[in-house]
Amino acid sequence: MCGGRFLVMLKGTKFFNPWKAAVNRFIWGIINHRKAVVALFVAVAVICTCMIPFVKTNYDMVEYLPPDAQSTHAVEIMNEDFSQGMPNASVLVNDVPIATALSVKDEIAAIDGVEMVMWLDDVTDLTVPLATVDEDLVEQYYRDGNALFQVAIADGEEGDVVPAIRDLVDAYGEGNAVAGEAADNQAMMEGTVTQVALAVVLVVPIITLLLILATMSWIEPLLFFAAIGVSILINMGTNIFLGGVSFITYAVSPILQLAVSLDYAIFLLHAFAAERKLGGTIEEAMARAMRKSASTIAASAVTTLFGFMALSLMQFQIGADLGLNLVKGVALSFVTVIVLLPALTLLCAKAIDKTTHRRLMPNFENVGRPLAKIRVPALILGFVLMVPAFLGQSNVAFTYLTSEPDPELRYGADYYAVEDSFGVQNAAVLLVPRGDVAAEAALAAQIEDLEYVSSVMSYASTVGAAIPSDFLDDSVTEQFYSQDWARIICYIDADVESDEAFGTIAAIQDLASGYYDESYMAGQSANLYDMAQIIKVDNVVVSMAAIVAIFLVVALTFRSLMLPVCLVLAIETGIWINLCIPYYAGDTLNFIGYLIINTVQLGATIDYGILLTTHYLRWRKKAPAREAVYKALGETVPSLIVSAGILASAGIALGVTSSISVVSLLGFLLARGAIISLVMVTCFLPALLVVFDGPIRITTWKSGFLREGKALPASAEEGESPCPEA
Repeated sequence: MCGGRFLVMLKGTKFFNPWKAAVNRFIWGIINHRKAVVALFVAVAVICTCMIPFVKTNYDMVEYLPPDAQSTHAVEIMNEDFSQGMPNASVLVNDVPIATALSVKDEIAAIDGVEMVMWLDDVTDLTVPLATVDEDLVEQYYRDGNALFQVAIADGEEGDVVPAIRDLVDAYGEGNAVAGEAADNQAMMEGTVTQVALAVVLVVPIITLLLILATMSWIEPLLFFAAIGVSILINMGTNIFLGGVSFITYAVSPILQLAVSLDYAIFLLHAFAAERKLGGTIEEAMARAMRKSASTIAASAVTTLFGFMALSLMQFQIGADLGLNLVKGVALSFVTVIVLLPALTLLCAKAIDKTTHRRLMPNFENVGRPLAKIRVPALILGFVLMVPAFLGQSNVAFTYLTSEPDPELRYGADYYAVEDSFGVQNAAVLLVPRGDVAAEAALAAQIEDLEYVSSVMSYASTVGAAIPSDFLDDSVTEQFYSQDWARIICYIDADVESDEAFGTIAAIQDLASGYYDESYMAGQSANLYDMAQIIKVDNVVVSMAAIVAIFLVVALTFRSLMLPVCLVLAIETGIWINLCIPYYAGDTLNFIGYLIINTVQLGATIDYGILLTTHYLRWRKKAPAREAVYKALGETVPSLIVSAGILASAGIALGVTSSISVVSLLGFLLARGAIISLVMVTCFLPALLVVFDGPIRITTWKSGFLREGKALPASAEEGESPCPEA
């Protein structure tokens, strides 16, 4: 209650500040009602945990294309105007006669969630001898006694339908397979939850070890995990109000939130430990710690938030999906650290005291000396690498598929089984206005003449342009016609993500434009082709938005123009080095990994530079630039190692445990980026601070720098830190 008495005494004086009074009431409200605070957060966390299973996880990247993308329009037309979807699964059944294949087709079609099954009988008359039918046409569906069915599975039903089809075809013998986009989605649905759990199981022990090194009590790491864990559960549960999240967000967001938010808890408990040494009750020590650490935690959270918010500017809306989720997660982590953690810490104060241990982290007080010896080489090397790193990351070749077939898993083995028997299965759908059957026939014929098009199915080519559609049963025409649109299905003999496939998509669109003013294409290759065009713009917009936003935050934080240049340059160079490695190694890089790491590495690791610079500026008021850098490094390297270690561990956990290629890649990029940023902040940034000390002093508001040549104060010479609250 001492906080209340203090306010009563202060109120009415000319020094009374309503804002500070409100902050004090807030702080003491948490302290005095700590049991209620903990109970409230636990209750909310339990409710949100129960909501998590009901959050929709979306595995279809097409839904994140911009609303004005042509493939988005194609999917909307397909969903609204056609009762049958386009083929998204290939089903292989080995060693079956035609009569049995027709029976299998009927059994597949009878499974709930199957919208359409296409086979040889849909493209030719099976009452005539197959020897009289075009051999190339027959071999697309029936080859060497093996049957290949093209199946359309309803969106969202893959999790149930693909296993049901596998059970069906497995009853006909070994080696039968279900492959395609639907099978890939089903594999991701099946593995995502398990892989997130595995990542947590792997990363928690590593982070616990790092936290034990960073703290002085065995119980404190548990408090960290409790506070951040509650915020993660609340974040995941409240996604139900967003209508769901992408599988990438589901897999990545919890681990990233944990990795970037643990620093907030460390800041608060370190401040609490320092304040307890100054005397007073534990409640008074916590109140002082909350006041002193709040601005530091807020500044750290804001820089991270701006990095994540930049993702929302992507036209490809997977960025907004992940960015919004991470922004919400960081905000919730800030709240739990400021509100829940103080209450929880006070309740566990006796346990903390009983479980104290000696300092386990090595003493880095003199680490600035050896690091200073490489200052000049680090500066030269940094500037030498900067240009080739920037050019390399600008020219890296992108991939756009979110997963690659893993032959060790069923869906991967099935993919290669289908490919070995029938080659690449790559279907695309061209939608054109209905009405001109002759134009459809001419267009289909021209498309079939394209180099990488193996076959074309349209009303004109399958039924015949001379037969009016009104004379036929709806079951015959509905796969080709809606009320307003005609559908032409093309099979492309090239990998879905290849220059050949993309060139074919562009060629089909050009041919269609010669007959129709309006046409749209759907299918994996068409979707990926649209992504490739969109990403060229997103790369520049997202990167520049993140840089400008964080530059402004750092400039306002330090009231300086030159300091944000140094900080952003150091971290951005680290990002360029991280992302240029695939280019010079001759590898490709998934575009989602590239875009996300561009903002996440900047937003998450700029804090390293802010921490070092904060200590440097305080020392710089008492010491020359070189000495200030030595001291700042000695004070901050332990914290930097722990922070980078946590982020790198989280990345490695994602990389090792996920079978989804884009998630695994993102994890390894994050781990490598954390280590590179640590090196840049401890080697390159100190050199920048010393070299540009003059411009920094001139462009920093009331810098108060000690003039070169003046004596170092005695307190500083003895190693007294000018930043006791840090």
